[in-house]
Amino acid sequence: MAFQTLPQGDQKGDRPWWLIAFLVLAAALAGVIFVSDLYAQVFNTVAKGLWVTIFVTLVGFALATALGLLIALLGMSDSVVLRQIARFYVEVVRGIPIIVLLFYIAFVGAPGLVALYNLITSPLVSAGLTEPMVVRDISLMWRAIIALMIGYSAFIAEIFRAGIQSIDKGQIEAAKALGLSRGQRFRLVVFPQAIRVIFPPLSNDFVAMVKDSSLVSVLGVADITQMGKVYASGSFRFFETYSIVAYVYLVLTIGLSILLRGFEQRMRARHR
Repeated sequence: MAFQTLPQGDQKGDRPWWLIAFLVLAAALAGVIFVSDLYAQVFNTVAKGLWVTIFVTLVGFALATALGLLIALLGMSDSVVLRQIARFYVEVVRGIPIIVLLFYIAFVGAPGLVALYNLITSPLVSAGLTEPMVVRDISLMWRAIIALMIGYSAFIAEIFRAGIQSIDKGQIEAAKALGLSRGQRFRLVVFPQAIRVIFPPLSNDFVAMVKDSSLVSVLGVADITQMGKVYASGSFRFFETYSIVAYVYLVLTIGLSILLRGFEQRMRARHR
């Protein structure tokens, strides 16, 4: 799993020359796309996969964040069993490469889930009340989203755990003394403070998922990378195609990094 560091401020007084250089290069390539029919055709083809990439990233990250928070809370439970289950999940999932997880969910997990569903509903099928499920009923895109959700949730769980445990225990004890329930303590006292610690690495993971979403192309999902791969294999214009693919990903990731960095700075300024 790759992590991308958000753009950090340079030494005080320095200008972000790296960003200026990138903007110049991005503008130059945009100009080439505008004047060149070949590059324009490549860009238009690759751009068809943009919404798939955005959908996979947003849905996958939202599900991974929800599951990661659940795993983190289980890991801090009073129950030894729940804590051990959470730790087992985190350690096992973190040890599996994302691409292996994609293949496993797509070609082992999905068929296994279908077989289990058909076993449970076999009396209904025999009675003619429903039809048996087939593997193709679960689209490859959703298999990819589930794989990304599982893979990233283990890392996000550790981010939540570290952020929540960074809160001073005296504040939690004070909330208990005020009669707040466990849920109220988390919602009103712990989480509002922990989010300042959680947000930077969580936003790093979001940018990283934009890049790792390109792995769904191995399943044939029509994202940016897959559209580029199809075009290049048919036209043999590998340099032009993958230059555009890299350009689109760079615009997405660097643009997101700058936006998230700005949001992080405003969030810190509000709490000073």
